[in-house]
This record gives sequence, structure tokens and C-alpha cells, in this order.
Amino acid sequence: MSAIEQTEARPRGTRLPRRARRNQLLGAAQEVFVAQGYHAAAMDDIADRAGVSKPVLYQHFPGKLDLYLALLDQHCEALLRSVRQALASTQDNKARVAATMNAYFDYVEHEGGAFRLVFESDLTNEPQVRERVDQVSLDCAKLVGAVIAEDTDLPEEESMLLAVSLCGMAQVTARHWLSSGQPVPREVAKSLIGALAWRGIAGFPMQNPPAS
Repeated sequence: MSAIEQTEARPRGTRLPRRARRNQLLGAAQEVFVAQGYHAAAMDDIADRAGVSKPVLYQHFPGKLDLYLALLDQHCEALLRSVRQALASTQDNKARVAATMNAYFDYVEHEGGAFRLVFESDLTNEPQVRERVDQVSLDCAKLVGAVIAEDTDLPEEESMLLAVSLCGMAQVTARHWLSSGQPVPREVAKSLIGALAWRGIAGFPMQNPPAS
């Protein structure tokens, strides 16, 4: 269960197991950070949203940055997991490309706006935040690049360059689609981007295609 599903405010003083309390606090923090941004958010706001006292909040997270980084880790891993599952979902490369593009659309459309913490943070000048954002983009590209390298026998560096391009296109396009008010139906949007990506990557044919 994601943190955002744990955000129902509880009366102060309600005892929860430590993990459940942590999830509740992360869910409340996500709502506040997404709505206000890091700099405008206050620990008081997060504690109030979670229905706990500030001392309870500080028992779990020593400071606002610690809380933000915990959320960032959670949602970077969610994106990485989605891309990994998309790549593993089929052995048909056209369908695999479509599934990977769709993973990014899923990510920006759901998770309670969590993608804003990853890709639209107002804290990117903080080294620990920048490192995590850069790392998840790199890790997603590595997953895609490994498939490209295996199928085409292109050198690792060339495969990685193609993978970075594909992942960047998926991420930027999905964010634009959402922020512009979803002017194109989702199924149409992901079909368009999947087709564009496939027509590009299909220009690098498989070296050892499976027997028909």
C-alpha cells in the first residue's frame, strides 16, 4: 500500500504500530509537499495533516529534509519498479516499448502527484535530492539500455544513449500531457508515444531474432 493511501487523519493520541505510523506520516507529508512545495511546507502542517503532535513526527523523522528524502526514495523506487515490470512483461519488443512508455504515464497520473517530488522538486539545489533524481533516471535508462544491448549487440555506451533518449521522451511527454490538462485521451496519448518510440528503436534490428 502506498503512503498516499495511509493519509486519513486520525485523532491525536491514537496509537499505531511504528510502520503504520511512519506510512501515515509519509502520506501526510506527501500531500503537503505536493501542494506547497518543500520550502513553503512546515513540519507543523505535516503534523496537523497527520493528526499527530510535532514530537511524534520528530520521533520518526529528525527534520523536514529527512522526511522529504524518505518520500523521494519511496517514489523513485516506485518508478524504477514500474519500468522493470514493463520490460519483463513481454518478450515482444514492440509491446515492451509500449509498456515502458505506459509506465511513465501511469507514474505521473497516479501516486497522488508524487512524480512532482521526483521530477519537479523545488529542492534540486540540495545535493541529496539531486543525486536521487539523477540516479533514478540513470537506473531506469540502464534497465532499458540492457535490453537494447542484448537485442541489437550495440556497444553498451550506444545502447545507453538510446535508452536515455527513450526514457527522457517518455518522462517529459507524460508530464506535459498531465500538466496541459490531458487534452488527448490517455490511450491515444500512450499509443502515439509508443508508436513514435517503436519506429525509432526498430531501426536498430535484432541481431538474433527468435525463430518464427
